[in-house]
Amino acid sequence: MTTSSIIFKFVAFLVISSSFSTHVLSEHNTLQAYQTFRPKEELLKLKKIKGYLKKINKSPVKTIKSPDGDLIDCVLSHLQPAFDHPQLKGMKPLEPPKRPKANDSMNVMEESLQLWTVSGESCPEGTVPIRRTTEKDVLRSDSLRRFGRKIRRGVRRDTSSNDHEHAVAFVNGEQYYGAKASINVWTPRVTDQYEFSLSQLWVISGSFGNDLNTIEAGWQVSPELYGDNYPRFFTYWTTDAYQATGCYNLLCSGFVQINNRIAMGAAISPRSSVSGRQFDIGIMIWKDPKHGHWWLEFGSGLLVGYWPDFLFSHLRGHASMVQFGGEIVNSRSMGYHTSTQMGSGHFADEGFGKASYFRNLQVVDWDNNLIPLSNLHLLADHPNCYDIRAGKNNVWGNYFYYGGPGRNSRCP
Repeated sequence: MTTSSIIFKFVAFLVISSSFSTHVLSEHNTLQAYQTFRPKEELLKLKKIKGYLKKINKSPVKTIKSPDGDLIDCVLSHLQPAFDHPQLKGMKPLEPPKRPKANDSMNVMEESLQLWTVSGESCPEGTVPIRRTTEKDVLRSDSLRRFGRKIRRGVRRDTSSNDHEHAVAFVNGEQYYGAKASINVWTPRVTDQYEFSLSQLWVISGSFGNDLNTIEAGWQVSPELYGDNYPRFFTYWTTDAYQATGCYNLLCSGFVQINNRIAMGAAISPRSSVSGRQFDIGIMIWKDPKHGHWWLEFGSGLLVGYWPDFLFSHLRGHASMVQFGGEIVNSRSMGYHTSTQMGSGHFADEGFGKASYFRNLQVVDWDNNLIPLSNLHLLADHPNCYDIRAGKNNVWGNYFYYGGPGRNSRCP
């Protein structure tokens, strides 16, 4: 199988990401009118939503209000959603694993953290911060089943017909035990409530059929999922090609958080500005050689938590592909290409201070070493809308600029 056919098959799966509905009940009067005509169905729906919220929102020992309106609940570590999983019931979070060994020094730039921490508030030791899910959050999705998940809508082999568009760099053909990169953070414009713009890394294994395993982390702007246009730190996992397993952040049982300073799904601050200061976040995902779990690090050494190995099939062993880059949804809701931006909204050739970047790309080898990439491939499936250009130097190692404005004279 050729490299291009492999990545096209994986890109086809990214059609799945964050399925967007066509009906949202966000205003009280709209909901009230809806109940007037179909009270039994709507009351049953609301009852199911309340049951889900009761299950997912654990009783906090402290609640912090973020400047963006989020409520961050400080929940006792052993009561977090992960421990609702049958194979984790009664257990406690594991101790941190041995971190991968770095062979070179990293270039340090200004880091972004999270908006809810700017006041100096924090969650106590022994708790984890969890963004509270509200009824409005769920009602923005077209069903409770779809909320917080990437629902499979069919596999398309031809990326030109794909409503998900990408500018990505990837490696394959080896055994990978993790990946690391620093990702420039922006606030791209998302012009339709049912579209998103994200920048992330993917750790991938399995065939490109129903057994696809992925672990994903990065930042995203998703008005449907979060109700606003802030860039937010997020994670995702699946073990069956986005069909029945997995979710964003902590919206299902699976990921075990150990950190009391990072809230998954919370807004990132500060963000980069054109020709101004640049901010990025470091993300590393790696497989603990001792226990086999996949761990997540955010920023400079903040260990967030882990995905237990039993969640996966192929990723119990190793990854067969690692991918870095940007993705948007193009719904063509106005009959032409979306103006939703990827990255900063600027093309790759505009460079530092204007284009968005990934820098210091590395993978983890079988011996838990961070090593530079070899044989890096690039793919921009709609290069007149969003593109990508890679480079390498002694400071940023492997890096690339990527992104674009979406609709323009060459992207009608």
